[in-house]
Amino acid sequence: MIRSDDTGKLILRLALGVLILLHGVAKLSTGVGGIANMLAAHGLPTVLAYLVYVGEIVAPVLLIVGLYTRPAAWITVVNMLVAIALVHMKDIASLGKNGGWALELQGMFLFGALAVAFLGAGRFSVGGTSGKYN
Repeated sequence: MIRSDDTGKLILRLALGVLILLHGVAKLSTGVGGIANMLAAHGLPTVLAYLVYVGEIVAPVLLIVGLYTRPAAWITVVNMLVAIALVHMKDIASLGKNGGWALELQGMFLFGALAVAFLGAGRFSVGGTSGKYN
């Protein structure tokens, strides 16, 4: 019998992982120059821009396969908090053209990752339910 909570965890992991991974793949082709410039504008070392590859490629792949799921989800949470702080703070209390929160995409990524961090990977994962970090 398939347990619905494990199926729900799988769907959440896959959706979150794939959607964030697409952002990471785009950054592979364009580079992290824009992010480095934003970091420099905030007085931060530009070398930190390369951590975007951890947050948008490594962590999403781990989420998708369900290995080290909780740490990968926490990395995603931190990645989204940094993205909101560097790029989107001006819109944090704004509504979009259609009445929704201006940061609804970033919010869904942030809160979805937070949910995975607390829920774990579930049974349908490489790490399984018994994995310490799943």
